[in-house]
Amino acid sequence: MQATKRSIIDAANILFYQQGYDHTSFSRIADEIHISRGNFYHHFKSKDEILEAVLQVRMSHTCEMLNGWEKESDNALDCIRRFIQILDVNFDKIQSYGCPVGTLCTELGKLNHNAQEEANQVFVLFLDWLKKQFILLGHEKEAEHLAMHLLARSQGVATLAHAFQDRDFVMYEIQEMFDWLDNINEEE
Repeated sequence: MQATKRSIIDAANILFYQQGYDHTSFSRIADEIHISRGNFYHHFKSKDEILEAVLQVRMSHTCEMLNGWEKESDNALDCIRRFIQILDVNFDKIQSYGCPVGTLCTELGKLNHNAQEEANQVFVLFLDWLKKQFILLGHEKEAEHLAMHLLARSQGVATLAHAFQDRDFVMYEIQEMFDWLDNINEEE
């Protein structure tokens, strides 16, 4: 990928997260990476084209992260713990801007944007990955339910972390999710 095009995508990804898709203009992205609007239009003709590229990058980064967790972890339990810990690892960003996946999906839904389904695919990726981990833990029958429960809980914690700006709350909820995970793992 060309360096300028990649810079546009990276800047748009950050700005869509920090300001929202609707509030991010071509001009703002171009200013962020110090290129002319003409050069910008050479690479992307519409904001929707940029959004599509951003969503592809987010999917790719999420896949890389999940695959990395599997390679670095000893077992599925450790993998799920890594998923839960992302709330702590990204606390400062979540506190300032919310969850990058959740905020974009919500905004696109409010805009009735045709890319909402594509944006939701990052959640689907997390859900499928968590389901796989629960199956590896021996919870095949309830794997989808457990995965959805954990995904929903983590999104709720991210939303409240952004709303209340309370790290102690997040750390408490992380420990609660660890305890829940340990309890269902002992049941098997």
